[in-house]
Amino acid sequence: MAAGFESDALYIEGWKHVYSGKVRDLYESEDPERSHLLLMVASDRVSAFDHVLDPAIPGKGAALTTLTNWWFDRLDVPNQVSHELEVPAEVRGRATVAKKLQMFPIECVVRGYISGSGWKEYEAEGTVCGIPLPAGLTFGSQLPEPIFTPAYKAEYGDHDENITFERVVELIGFQHASQLRDMSIKIFKRASELAEHAGLILADTKFEFGIDPSNDVTTLADEVLTPDSSRFWSKAAWERGERKDSFDKQIVRNWLLENWDSAEDPTPPALPASVVDQTAAKYAELVERLTTQVA
Repeated sequence: MAAGFESDALYIEGWKHVYSGKVRDLYESEDPERSHLLLMVASDRVSAFDHVLDPAIPGKGAALTTLTNWWFDRLDVPNQVSHELEVPAEVRGRATVAKKLQMFPIECVVRGYISGSGWKEYEAEGTVCGIPLPAGLTFGSQLPEPIFTPAYKAEYGDHDENITFERVVELIGFQHASQLRDMSIKIFKRASELAEHAGLILADTKFEFGIDPSNDVTTLADEVLTPDSSRFWSKAAWERGERKDSFDKQIVRNWLLENWDSAEDPTPPALPASVVDQTAAKYAELVERLTTQVA
């Protein structure tokens, strides 16, 4: 078994399974002339607090793939998708044939609103990832401008580490660090404009980039602007002051916080059917709102 999460990877003719993460399974082409290609398969697995949970969320893999490809088609930036080969039938709808990239070890996080771990830090220090913010913000407040709060990508099983822009420069050089920051904020602003047409607010998100070895171009990679990588809110609900109901797996996190003491039992309990159904509905609603309400 390849390194990573112990998954139920499929046998797919012409592709060799090489890695499984918490959600995705990666395969390499067995054709020597296509060794520069990956098959990225999004599973229905759901993770929270560094654990893969049981049961999976039906339709989740298809939702992630549909949205990533939908965004790729609307963002004016090079992306990882390859059209050299068709997606195999057995994973069609939840997989993408992609170019192998030389990945940067950086999670390019952009925040336009204050929430999550950023809110906890702001309450204590008046900052988010060390960046000073204006006084008087409340949970869910819009920031004066989107901020770039990068993280260092940890090895499998470890936590990503929030780092400063200066640390990014040390890791990948000033030119690449500045490029990733500027591209991330540009994409965030464009995505925010498109989401607004669907009555949605993009509160925060994370991007990953790599260098395409065929042309040395910095390329947007992996999943993009999905419920797993982003926090979307209903704009109407936000305007009413409702700031915690997001289109993602927050329902799962909330249930675990209320029903699981990880200090007593390191294995999380199985999710009840109601939580699974509500989470699946959130993913499906986000796909529907974006893909049918935005040109």
